[in-house]
Amino acid sequence: MNYLRGTRPVFSPNLIWKSPIPTPHIPRGHRKLHLAPPFLLDSYIPRYCLLSSVDASKKRSAAYAHLRDCNLCPRLCGINRYEKTGACLIGADTVKVNVIAPHFGEEPCIQGHNGSGAVFFSGCNLRCVFCQNHDIAHQRNGQDLTPEELGDWYIKLQNVGGVHNINLITPEHVVPQVVLSILHACELGLKVPIIYNTSAFDSLQSIKLLDGLVDIYLPDFKVWKDSTSKRLLKVDHYAKTAMESIKAMHTQVGDLCFTPDGIAKKGLLVRHLVMPGHESEGQDIMKWIAENISRDVFVNIMEQYHPDAHVGKPKTPRRSAGSSEHGVISGKLRYDEINRHVSKDEISAVRRAAETAGLWRFCDPPKHDGFAL
Repeated sequence: MNYLRGTRPVFSPNLIWKSPIPTPHIPRGHRKLHLAPPFLLDSYIPRYCLLSSVDASKKRSAAYAHLRDCNLCPRLCGINRYEKTGACLIGADTVKVNVIAPHFGEEPCIQGHNGSGAVFFSGCNLRCVFCQNHDIAHQRNGQDLTPEELGDWYIKLQNVGGVHNINLITPEHVVPQVVLSILHACELGLKVPIIYNTSAFDSLQSIKLLDGLVDIYLPDFKVWKDSTSKRLLKVDHYAKTAMESIKAMHTQVGDLCFTPDGIAKKGLLVRHLVMPGHESEGQDIMKWIAENISRDVFVNIMEQYHPDAHVGKPKTPRRSAGSSEHGVISGKLRYDEINRHVSKDEISAVRRAAETAGLWRFCDPPKHDGFAL
């Protein structure tokens, strides 16, 4: 296999060094095999299956404690969720779930042939004005499930749906309930990897609580500048928080690894949705990943941004002065600077920055009719 670099030494019987036999030199940026060692696993046992009964009990106790004094997202509400709700508007006894089903809209190494067992949680600890799932995250539609009922659904996805993994989508605000659901499902025979699919706005306490339960972390590193996060995400210090949490995620699970069937089993996969007019922030994010996490991080540079949620809606005045008869400002649109699709040049600029920084493992579409490895 051509994943080795440089030369291989040759030793004679009397241990006299001879000139090395050259092998083809493959620049790091041109390596294509994601399934080469050390990223290839013969088999894999999910981390939660290896948790001792003592550690599982400690996880349960910690989950209940966090619900009584919630600090599991950087908003640090500090409230007792058994008595009232904080910024996420979700209590302690149940979670609100919008969709539970095999999902085929993820990366090929995540969805595989049978789909990823997606659990779309309603609510969110961010308020992204462009949210691509705003009907779920902002409107809190769905059914209320206890952690035990949620764990029962994991088993159904595994045994009936035949999914490759359980994909917890936007779970930052319900981490304690998620922990309890995984422990319950483990007792029922769950044996597929757990994916934590997050906006990266997680506290370190939250990531610590998930240690030993999550196999794949799938953070979406959204923006780089504080001014952008304040305007578009409605939160302060997003990038600082994302950097801390992604570092902690990588410390737990390392780089993304696969079994020979091409399905990811453990590790870190970082997403970045390229935003119109903000490609320079994507470039900074790629450079930071390469310099501070690993050049072997698997990256998905996403191009599917489209104006949604509050973007492109007519502006309304804060008071009646200057407003039209219908209560809108004529010709003015909200967040007009991102009221368009992203261009090919903007996507290419982020990709070039990633390659220049030394990143090489990308989620590219296959150049053949087969499965994307």
